[in-house]
Amino acid sequence: MVHFGLEAWRTFERGCEREWFVTNGLGGFAAGTIIGANTRRYHGLLIAALNPPVRRFLLLAKLDERLEAGGVFYNLATNYTAGGVTESGFVHLVRARFCPFPEFFYCCGHIQLRKLIFMPHGQNATVILYRVTNAGPLARLILTPLINYRDYHGNSYRGQISFHQEPIADGVRISGPEGLPPLLLRISNGEFSAAPNWFYGMRYPEEEARGLNPWEDHYQPGRFTVELPAGSEKVFAVVAATGLGPRPEEAEALLAAERERLAAVEQAAGFADSFARALVRAADAFLVQRASGAATIIAGYPWFTDWGRDTMIALPGITLLTGRFQAAREILELFGAYVREGLLPNYFPDDGGEPLYNTVDAALWYCQAVYKYFQYTQDEDFVVKIALPAMREIVTRYAGGTRYGIVMADDGLLKAGNPDIQLTWMDAKVGDWVVTPRHGKAVEINALWYNAACILEEFHARFKLPNPLPGLAAKIREGFRAFWHPAGYLYDVLREEEKEAKIRPNQIFAVSLPFSPLSQDEAEAVVRRVEAELYTPYGLRSLSARDPDYKGHYAGDQRQRDAAYHQGTVWSWLIGPFVTAYRKVHCYSPDSQERARVYLSPFQDHLADHGIGSVSEIFDGDWPHRPRGCFAQAWSVAEVLRAYVEEVLEKRAGRG
Repeated sequence: MVHFGLEAWRTFERGCEREWFVTNGLGGFAAGTIIGANTRRYHGLLIAALNPPVRRFLLLAKLDERLEAGGVFYNLATNYTAGGVTESGFVHLVRARFCPFPEFFYCCGHIQLRKLIFMPHGQNATVILYRVTNAGPLARLILTPLINYRDYHGNSYRGQISFHQEPIADGVRISGPEGLPPLLLRISNGEFSAAPNWFYGMRYPEEEARGLNPWEDHYQPGRFTVELPAGSEKVFAVVAATGLGPRPEEAEALLAAERERLAAVEQAAGFADSFARALVRAADAFLVQRASGAATIIAGYPWFTDWGRDTMIALPGITLLTGRFQAAREILELFGAYVREGLLPNYFPDDGGEPLYNTVDAALWYCQAVYKYFQYTQDEDFVVKIALPAMREIVTRYAGGTRYGIVMADDGLLKAGNPDIQLTWMDAKVGDWVVTPRHGKAVEINALWYNAACILEEFHARFKLPNPLPGLAAKIREGFRAFWHPAGYLYDVLREEEKEAKIRPNQIFAVSLPFSPLSQDEAEAVVRRVEAELYTPYGLRSLSARDPDYKGHYAGDQRQRDAAYHQGTVWSWLIGPFVTAYRKVHCYSPDSQERARVYLSPFQDHLADHGIGSVSEIFDGDWPHRPRGCFAQAWSVAEVLRAYVEEVLEKRAGRG
């Protein structure tokens, strides 16, 4: 349980620093700040995934509350407009609790109001469950829904969307653009009265800070009224859903079912440790079901969907460490079926068109994910019949050459891309400006290339199958010597005309992956250099702070942010490879285990920050390392969980 008191929202700005979110297992979600203000266009009580996990649409933006008691009015809404903070309902908020669903406690004279928000698993629906205690005379609660019907990446205004509404027994049915399902708003123990209106000029400071359009209008179809008799306690719910959805009278049963489901998720993972259990709960938010029924992994909330690279990196932590082996198999089978010319999809378009394959490392991470899957499951049938053919195609096509200039050079190393095409995870391009040019022979790509070749050798030997590329791993290992810098670390990229000597975290993978092309002395030197120049409490900087191109803060418009994205910004997912590498070079000593615990401990506190209950995508490179980017990122949660379980708790696959 995480809880906060008034000190967390002494000011509007402070109250907006922490954000809550809940998910529905389909890619849909609800999110907001702990004080109830929508500060992003991605905030809302119902963002439905109409073609799971994509076609996300904001349907219910807010539900603003107002209490009327004995001639006194208590406005619980908090909103930010052109006039600044125009409603400050958070002054009545006395406590916020997350166990794990967000629950908010308000005190208004003799009235106490509790509000809990959750989403039933597998449904595009949000339940807002109220418990109101009235110790005084007759009062009433007014609930005003703010409606929209737009893609979650956009903004909309009056006149752009036509709404049609019709009354139903316990609420209202609202229709938006043609082709989209209706939104049903229903209440238990209350009445709806139509009074169409608009909320004009909601202002999103987070979008404004990112140099994006911060303005939006929302449609108000009317209001719900709940009578609060003197000396009474009333429990009721509002349900927002696409289509029929659940009935509001089912709210408490649905909540109990969702709590039971999460308890079963924790139990399946089997950890007694509280931090591990919290990370298992966090991991559950990213594992979703496609419209086809197959599992996939959402890369991050609030704006990412499922990406090939992110999925393969996150898969061990999200599925294997949590005991969700069937989901892991489904994901590997799905992506493996889409391998084309040795490439793994990086992105599936929302419209269902041909996947995008603009990545060199996703396919190599697929090989690593299959290897981890086999370690945890010993599923020989899947590896031999389904995964291994895809892995053979990946390695043979990479060796012989495939799209985007991906080909093995004479020295055995893999080169990819060109000055205009960036294929690694450190992509950042603003117009014609390539911020982090990494075409050529990138160090982490070749660490992954060597790792994949070794995995292929091991599988073929284990299953007594002929290896199509015998001796490949040895050739790569020999070629990898070219990455060694005389100063005791690894070059980041090799090109014919230059060797990129910037100190970046990509070199850590040459140590952390199961198969390393480095000697023990070289591996130790790499870990020392990375720790000295890149380590922070929340992960590794993407560039040494001593580099003249270093940017210590990730902020500003898109150009400013992209200029800093891989030029010093801290990436939390890199803490996992770093901790694994540290333990490896110290031969898994008790002292290194304790150091690993210390390295990961800041994330225990971070679970109560930014995206409450999860791990942020990135952090500023400079102190105090403010969280940035997505407030919940799959590979960040996955790698903190994997490193904590495998390297601190020492619960590794195959330990018996």
